[in-house]
Formats: sequence, structure tokens, C-alpha cells
Amino acid sequence: MRVLVCVDVSFFAAVDAAGVFDDQEDFVEPGIRRATLPAWRLPPVRDNEVMAGDERSGLGEYLRHHRSEMAPRNRPGASPLSHRRVPGLRRQELADIAGISVEYYTRLEQGRASRPSREILTALARAFQLSNAERDHLFRLADERTPRPPAPAADIRPGLRHLLDSLDDTMPVTIHDGRLDMLAFNVAAAELFGPVFDDGPYGHNIVHQAFTSAGLREVLGNEGAEQLSRVAAAELRKALGLYPEDKRLRSLFRELSASGTEFGRQWERGEIGTWRSAMKRVNHPTKGLLAFDSEMLHDPENDHWVMLFTPRRA
Repeated sequence: MRVLVCVDVSFFAAVDAAGVFDDQEDFVEPGIRRATLPAWRLPPVRDNEVMAGDERSGLGEYLRHHRSEMAPRNRPGASPLSHRRVPGLRRQELADIAGISVEYYTRLEQGRASRPSREILTALARAFQLSNAERDHLFRLADERTPRPPAPAADIRPGLRHLLDSLDDTMPVTIHDGRLDMLAFNVAAAELFGPVFDDGPYGHNIVHQAFTSAGLREVLGNEGAEQLSRVAAAELRKALGLYPEDKRLRSLFRELSASGTEFGRQWERGEIGTWRSAMKRVNHPTKGLLAFDSEMLHDPENDHWVMLFTPRRA
């Protein structure tokens, strides 16, 4: 049952950062938005479009900085060179690694080139061995949308895993990913929510459990279960916008659409959840009704969500 509460209203956030919305939105109520424009409706970017002076300068400086940080020995098959007048790789060496012409790369550094294509930016990020954050900054400097991974990361960062375990005696904690799959929970969360998951193909998916778990209303009560199903549908819409080619999410949507009227009723609201915080009431199997303030934290690089449940004082 760790999953169910996790998907509750407080579980949702950062839709704008995902790029799902245009600037126009219809606010239904605090924390819930209804999209009025198609997802991902962004103007096309032409490869030959000329960048503004500040953009060209910023991109050129960024490229020069990373080139200066690359030692020649980092080039595949190259021998270390001990004496050079300037640090880093030569432009020709970097262009060779990226698979582009040195003339075009030189123009990019000097701010004289047209807007680079996404393919060129991807090749440069690979040549520089950029982290995801550094790669995204490169794309933003070129006024391009940052690349979207095909799916959330499979592995939890060790630091988050340690946080999870260290709070066993303090509060329930769960971790799920951007596809709404539960990845981990600590002992306190397992004790609180109980065996909500099953061994089915979507047994660890929060949205699936929100609409199919038989014991949901016993744990959350009628009001909490209704709120959860509403936000679960909204969060699934966000996930499908972030990962439109994900076969698992598309299959989940088809199954829920065919399963009954409750999912269809919630889906027809057209909402996307944006709440990070909420107050939850949960029926503990031995301690009775408990109240928690929930807070959701996001690891954007892996698209993992940490849900903290702080017990409310009586």
C-alpha cells in the first residue's frame, strides 16, 4: 500500500518543467490544471535559422571551455602529448571525434555559424563526454529543447537508497519513477500501507493500483480513494506526455480504458496533477487512523520521486 498514498495529490508536480503545456492553462482548482492546448505544441526550429549574438557568444564560450578541459589522451587512439601552447584538444581533433567538419566547428566557437541541428549538438555532447546536465545546457544555449530520455532510470541513486533506509524509524518513505512504477519503500512505509502490490504485469504501478486494488478504500477511506484515482489519471496523462513512445505506459492506458467506467470518468476531466504536498489520512492495521503531511522531492536526472510522510502531531 505504499504505492497508493504515494500517488496521491501531493505526489504530482513539475508539469511545466516537462514541457507538456503551452503558456495557456485553465486552472480547475489549486494544484490541478486542465490542458487547453495540445501537448508538445512547440514552434519548429530551422537548422539554418541565425542565432542572436548573445546566443552565439554563449555557445562558443561553452564549446571552447569544454575543449580546453579535454586532454589529448582522452581522444580514442591518441597518444598523450606533453607540450602544447594551449590546453585541451585542437579544433581539428575535436571535430574528428564529433564527426563534423573543422570549418563548421570553428564557426560555432567563433559565433559565426547558423543554428546547429540537434544531430550536431548530440554529436558534440558525445565528443565532450558531457553529463546529462551539461548536455542539456548545451542544447539550451543553442535554443533547442533538451533531449528526453526514452524512460526513467532503472537504478536508484545510492544516496536516495541510503535516505530511504535511514528513515525506517522516523517516517514512511517511498520512491517511484516518472512512469508511476514503485521502485522502493522503507520498512515504515511497508508497515503503514500493507500489501497493495501484486505480481501482475502492472502490480507495482501506482496508477494501476489506484483503479484496481480491492483494499484501497480500506486504507484511504472513500474520500482519499476518490482523490487518489483523480490524481492518478492526471499523472498518467503527464507520464504519457513525457514518454509518448513508451509501450508499457500505452498498454497500461489501453487496459485501464477497457477496465471500467471509473478510469474513463477521471480521464475525461482532462487534468494534469501538479501537487507536491498534501495531508493524508491512512488507516493503519493496528494503530487506527493516522494523519501525515506528505512531501514529494524530485531527482530530475533520473526522473525519480521521493515521497516523505511526516506524522502529524495530535
